[in-house]
Amino acid sequence: MSGLRVIPTWRHGQERLYVCLTDGRNVAWYDREAARINLLAEDRREDVLEALGPFLTGRVAVGPPPVPTPAELARLALHPDDDLAPNRPGEALLIALDRDPGPAHRLRTDPRRHALTAEQTVGAALDRLDGAGWHVVHSVPLPGGDRIHHLAIGPGGLFAIHALHARKQRVRIADPVVTLGRRTADPLLRRIRSDTARASHALTAEVHAVLALVAPTDVSFATPPRDVRILTDADLPGLSRLGGVLKPADVEALHSMARDRRTWTNL
Repeated sequence: MSGLRVIPTWRHGQERLYVCLTDGRNVAWYDREAARINLLAEDRREDVLEALGPFLTGRVAVGPPPVPTPAELARLALHPDDDLAPNRPGEALLIALDRDPGPAHRLRTDPRRHALTAEQTVGAALDRLDGAGWHVVHSVPLPGGDRIHHLAIGPGGLFAIHALHARKQRVRIADPVVTLGRRTADPLLRRIRSDTARASHALTAEVHAVLALVAPTDVSFATPPRDVRILTDADLPGLSRLGGVLKPADVEALHSMARDRRTWTNL
C-alpha cells in the first residue's frame, strides 16, 4: 500500500482530486477538465497513479505543474489586505451593520438590510457563473465612499452591476430616474454610469453598466436607458451565455487587476 489518500475538492467551480501523504502534505493533484495529473514529487509517480487509478477516465497527461502565468504570479504576490477577492456580497454593508446595528426595535426594517439582501441575492446568482469561466469581485471600494456592488468578468466582457431591492415593488424607469413604487424618484442611472466609467478607467477596458432589480413585480420604461442594461436577479444566469469578447487569459489578467485594492485608489 502506498499510504496516499485521495481528497476531492472544488476550485473555481471545477473538481480537483488531491493526493496527500498521511501527514496531509500534497504530492499531486488530478485536474479532470484538463485531463492532467500534476506531480509535486516525481519519485511518487507510480504510487500517485495507483491511488488515482479508480478515478481516472481516458488518457491523462502526467508531469510537473505548469509554470504560473503572469496573472497568477501577480495574485500570489498580492498582500492579503489588498486582495478584494475574498469579499462577500454586501461586504461593506455587513461591516457597517456589525459596527452599528441600529436600534433593537424599530417600526420599519433598516434600509441597509434591504440593500444587503439585494446584494446577497445578486451576488449569489453571479457566483454561480464561476463554472462558466467568470470571476466576480464584490463590494469594490471607490475613492469618496462610493463602491461598485459587483464586478463580473468573463467571456462576455466586464459588467459593473448595481443591485437594487425592489421586492413587491413596481419599478418605473425614465432615464436617468428610477422610481420604486411610491418612493421619491432617484437619478440612480446617472450614478451607475459614473461608477462604471471609473471602472473602465481603472481597468483600461470597456465596462458595461447593469442595474439588477431584485424581485420586482413589474418594470416599465418611460425612457429606456441607452447604455445601462436593466435586468432582474432571475435574468443574471443569462450572462453565462455571453461570449466571444474576452479570452480566458484576458479574463484572468483583468480579474488580477480588479481584485487588487490599489487598482482603485487613484480614481
